[in-house]
Amino acid sequence: MDSITGHMKADQRVFRRRVFYIPGYDPFHPRRYRELYRKEAAVQAAVSGYDIALTPKTVKGSYGWQVTALMDGYVTNADVEVLVWSDIVKTSMQQGIAATYLQLLRTACVYIGSGALFRLAGLRKGPMIAALYPIVFLLLQLAVAVLVGWAVGLLAALFTPILGWLVGLTAIWLTLRGFKHWDNKVFAYYLMHDYAYSAQAKGANPPELETRMARFAATIRDAAASDFDEVLVVGHSSGAHLAISILADLLRQGLPDGETTLSFLSLGQVVPMVSFLPEAKRLRADLRYMAAQDRVAWVDVTAPGDGCAFALCDPVAVTGVTPPAKRWPLVMSAAFTQTLSPARWAELRWRFFRLHFQYLCAFDRPGDYDYFRITAGPLTLWQRYAGRPASKSRIETPSSGYRTIA
Repeated sequence: MDSITGHMKADQRVFRRRVFYIPGYDPFHPRRYRELYRKEAAVQAAVSGYDIALTPKTVKGSYGWQVTALMDGYVTNADVEVLVWSDIVKTSMQQGIAATYLQLLRTACVYIGSGALFRLAGLRKGPMIAALYPIVFLLLQLAVAVLVGWAVGLLAALFTPILGWLVGLTAIWLTLRGFKHWDNKVFAYYLMHDYAYSAQAKGANPPELETRMARFAATIRDAAASDFDEVLVVGHSSGAHLAISILADLLRQGLPDGETTLSFLSLGQVVPMVSFLPEAKRLRADLRYMAAQDRVAWVDVTAPGDGCAFALCDPVAVTGVTPPAKRWPLVMSAAFTQTLSPARWAELRWRFFRLHFQYLCAFDRPGDYDYFRITAGPLTLWQRYAGRPASKSRIETPSSGYRTIA
C-alpha cells in the first residue's frame, strides 16, 4: 500500500483512463453494457450535478465506447472496453433439456458432496437461495410435466396401453419444452448453466476460459504500457474472480515500466461460489497473492440488498487464504437501502437480478460509491477511497473447507 500511495501526489488528477469491464456469466452482446452506461450515467449526472457524454471508441480492442466527463472542475476522458467472453457462455448454455437435468445432478453432487453448499450457506443466505432456485424450479417443472403426462397418458390408455405410454411421454417432453421456451421469464435454465459451468471441474477454470483470460491479460498489459493515467479493471459478479486471476498473472509476470496506475474494482462478487470448491487451487492462490501485493489497489463493493452476491464477505478472508501482510481488498458497502430513496428501493427490492446490476446504475441518494465518478472522474480508485475505513459489518471468518493453493 505504501508504494501505491508513495507516487500519488495529493493534487494528482486522472486525465486519461482506460477501463476494462469483465462481465459475469452473460450470453448477451456487450452493447447492452454500453446502453446501460449511457442511460444510467445521464441519470446520475442529473442527480449529482456533473456532465458526462458517450462517443464511439477511439482505441483498438473489442466492443467499447469513450466517455468524456466534467466533474469537480476537471475534464476526464475514459476509454471503456468490455472484455468479451459471452461466446464461451453461449456455448456452455447450448444444452438440451435432458443434458440440463444431468447438469443439475452433477452440480448438486459437487456442492453437496464437497460440503461447500453448507459452508456457503453459513456466509449469506441470499446467494444460496439463488443457487437452490434453479434446482427447485427445474425439479418442480419436471414434476408438473410428469403429472401432465400421466393424466394425458391415462386418457390415451383407454384406447390402448401402448398409445397411453407414447402420448404420456410426448406430453412430458412437450411440457418441458414449453417451460424452457419461457425461461427468459424465470431464468431457471440460465442459472443452472451458470452454476454448472463453475462446478464442472470442481472450481478449476475450463481450458477455453484460461485461454481467454490470457488474452485479456495481454490486452490489459498493453494498456498499462501506454500513456493512460489509470488503467481500471472492473469485475462484476463471476467476472470478479476472473479479474483476480488475470491481475495476479500480470503482477507475477511483471508490469511494464511507467507511471500508469493499475486499479481493481470488484462489484457484486460471488467468489466463494468457486473458491470454496475443492479444485479451485489456482483461484485460492491468486486471492492470497492479490491480498498482499502493493501494486494494485483493490476495492470490493457489495450490498446486503443484493441477494445474488456474497455481500460484505471479504473473499480472501472467508476463503481462509489470508496472508500475513494482508492489504486488500478494501471491503465496502453500496448500501442500497440508504443510497436509494424509499420509493426507488420499494420499486427494486424484489427484482433480484436487476439489483445485482445496481452497482452499474444510478443512485438517487448517492453516497461515496458512484460508478460513474470511479470510471470517468478525475481521481484514481485509491485516491478516492484511501481515507475510507472498511465496512464494520464485513465478514472475515474463514469458512472454506478447502484451502490448498496451486
